[in-house]
Amino acid sequence: MIELFDEPMCDHTTFRVGGKAKRFLVPESADDIIDAVKELEEKKEEYIVIGNGSNLLVSDEGFDGTVILISDKMNKITVEGNSIYAEAGAMLSAVARVAKENSLSGFEFASGIPGTVGGAIFMNAGAYDGEMKQVVNYVDVIENGILKKMTCDEMDFGYRHSIVMEKSMIVVGTCIDLVHGDEDAIKDKMKDLNKRRVEKQPLEYPSAGSTFKRPEGYFAGKLIQDSGLAGYSVGGAMVSPKHCGFVVNYNNATAKDIYRLIEDVTRIVYEKYSVKLEPEVRLIGVF
Repeated sequence: MIELFDEPMCDHTTFRVGGKAKRFLVPESADDIIDAVKELEEKKEEYIVIGNGSNLLVSDEGFDGTVILISDKMNKITVEGNSIYAEAGAMLSAVARVAKENSLSGFEFASGIPGTVGGAIFMNAGAYDGEMKQVVNYVDVIENGILKKMTCDEMDFGYRHSIVMEKSMIVVGTCIDLVHGDEDAIKDKMKDLNKRRVEKQPLEYPSAGSTFKRPEGYFAGKLIQDSGLAGYSVGGAMVSPKHCGFVVNYNNATAKDIYRLIEDVTRIVYEKYSVKLEPEVRLIGVF
């Protein structure tokens, strides 16, 4: 296990903002995670578990606790028949690539999501009409210091939700079930989705992807655009004119800039349409 202190969180989030974490651990196995959590809970110290940081906003003051990073030290991907087992630190793009190379279809939707398997399970990540709950067979989690297997039904997947959000669980890996397909057709679909992503999303700036959850019956981006907020900025943070559902770090934004912008957008949309937007990003630290 790698242990660091005063680690800048701006290096571990796709927003590229955030102060320092007091302690920073990089486990290499489920046993490392179990040992770390046991120690932290015995000492009653606060901790969070992160992956690629693609859905996090960490405050400028940082995090006065321990961050456990599950990433490339736990990123093995194995294939057996029509199933793929991926450790929590594996990038979704890598899993999609392995699926394509083995002519397995059903995971194309995730090929451009810039997150890890663990993060994707945590929030039931999805894109282009696909989401994790459609492909998950089971998930290996650590709960109360014990490694256990959870079926897809037991994960209580919903829109940007899983049982992991509600309980003290840590995702270790998952088995996904796909279907045999044509490698060229899978490749073409991934290429098409990537083209659509590049055309419609502001990938040239650091962001956390879609900043807001989709309100029932509405689209967050359209509500924000119709509120006249395209290009609206606070400090170095801006509502992307390319896709108003994205808040981007376009000019050395601070976490405070981004947070204030999110608050402004939420308030203005509510004033105009009486629809309460909820952030999709997780807020870490004090704002």
